[in-house]
Amino acid sequence: MRIIAGEFRGRKLLPPDTDATRPVTARVKQSVFDILTALLDGAVVYDCFAGTGSMGLECLSRGAARVTFFEADRSAGKRLRQNIATLKVEDRATVIAGDLFRWIAESARASKASLVFLDPPYRYLRERPADLQSLARNLVTRHLAPAATVVFRHDAADSLDLPPLTRVDVRDYGGMTVEFLTPASNQKGETPPP
Repeated sequence: MRIIAGEFRGRKLLPPDTDATRPVTARVKQSVFDILTALLDGAVVYDCFAGTGSMGLECLSRGAARVTFFEADRSAGKRLRQNIATLKVEDRATVIAGDLFRWIAESARASKASLVFLDPPYRYLRERPADLQSLARNLVTRHLAPAATVVFRHDAADSLDLPPLTRVDVRDYGGMTVEFLTPASNQKGETPPP
């Protein structure tokens, strides 16, 4: 696992040491960040179900102002903290190790997130769809900037609507789907670049 571009281009990241997380492949990561490039400078990012932090750390490398990482698995969280320390970005990174669903429902930040990576365990789309939909509602009402983008990665065999988020783009990568969503209340019609 490496940082693809930006300040830390080529730097290695510690991979997961268990199968609790599913790192995104370099090809998919490159494709997603090609789409997001214009949104990264100064972005406030949430990396939900962050694993070892590959997506959020890529954002920091490419100019994001701040990333909040959410990871409940202890082993992945330890690797995440090591990766943050290796890149010396502790001043721009926060790790939340508790219950993501509860934290999003009960907290609010003054600086709203402009970009969110939502990468739950694939089984959650079948086992916890109502929780994911509640998470989406709480993100929109408490945490997202009006023109925010949510990048939702899931198994291509599954699908889940996350109102009040609206799909603006969908990309399939073999057995994986990546959806780009924006709050339905976004009246500016801003979408990720094609």
